[in-house]
Amino acid sequence: MARGKREKEPKKRTLRRILKVILIIIIIAVLAVGGYVGYMYVTYDRIEDNMETEIDNPTTIKTNIPLDKKLQITSWNIGFAAYLQDYSFFMDGGKESRARSEESVIENMDNIAEALQDQDSDLYLIQEVDYDSTRTYKVDQRKILRDAFGGYSYTFAQNYNSSYILYPFNSPHGANKAGLVTLCDYKISTSIRRSLPIQTNIAKFMDLDRCYDIMRIPAEGGRDLVLINLHLSAYTTDPTIADKQLDMIYEEIAQERMKGNYVICGGDFNKDLIGDCGACFGVKGEEQSWCKPFKRENLPDGFSLIVPYDKKENIPSNRVADAPYDPKTTFCTTLDGFIVSDNVEVVKTGTVQYEFKYSDHNPVNMSFKLKSDIK
Repeated sequence: MARGKREKEPKKRTLRRILKVILIIIIIAVLAVGGYVGYMYVTYDRIEDNMETEIDNPTTIKTNIPLDKKLQITSWNIGFAAYLQDYSFFMDGGKESRARSEESVIENMDNIAEALQDQDSDLYLIQEVDYDSTRTYKVDQRKILRDAFGGYSYTFAQNYNSSYILYPFNSPHGANKAGLVTLCDYKISTSIRRSLPIQTNIAKFMDLDRCYDIMRIPAEGGRDLVLINLHLSAYTTDPTIADKQLDMIYEEIAQERMKGNYVICGGDFNKDLIGDCGACFGVKGEEQSWCKPFKRENLPDGFSLIVPYDKKENIPSNRVADAPYDPKTTFCTTLDGFIVSDNVEVVKTGTVQYEFKYSDHNPVNMSFKLKSDIK
């Protein structure tokens, strides 16, 4: 055998081994990705619609919410108690996917509970409350809130129960359970979790399930205050989803108003409620494609959007978490507010300035009266 031919044989065998290893790696990678995608689809299941949620009414709870008396409601998306001022979130383009530590979650939840108590409100609508979640180290944030408001009626509607999200790879977001907590100084008679329309393609694994909680609180005079706690979609690729979600809520509240009931919807709408938040708060947000103006013209007859914004105070309710908060450079908006029926008199509304110390949202308040002189 010629010397040149003998030298080529080992090189060919080496090349075949390299190609074989590369092929095996590719096959393993394809199987791993395919297996994970299959796991996400197999384990995905929307939470039941029209589901009664458990209500905890203390024996000392007040009954029949009064008419013509000034009351106050507070709404706050607490951001699963992870968003400190220097926190940035991967879904917004930031770096972090979990709270810093279990100790950080507990400390921040204690601060949040104290801040809520400071509002001294009659009703509280709280969004993005975690329990048994990877991102918050299994801390039951519901219990912390429940313990802080032991004399209030309480209910919890689960927004989602996600499969294990492997991204980001260095610190996966994990499997998470979160939802809506409602606290009330008056007896809640019923509470129903309603599933909202969501995307049905692969985007559903990132924006997760969505719902609203509709509750009835008996009022003087035989009518009910129909209270809705909501948290609409944020990370959809289909901009019509939020409109469909609102259409569903609008249909329900219009029926309640026709029955003569009082209606208050509150929470995180994930829409620019002002219409041009960039101009109000000084940082333009053209690249924030999700922050679309709220379509007031679509509100049903007899309902108004209540925006907790005062030009003099100029306090936003939300910051974008693509980087640590900087009042000079961070895009801010007002996503949190209320929709009320015309038999609810709004006395005052505003945003509480916590400078995003505890969440990427500031709490919003609305004082109101239920009118007695109605048809």
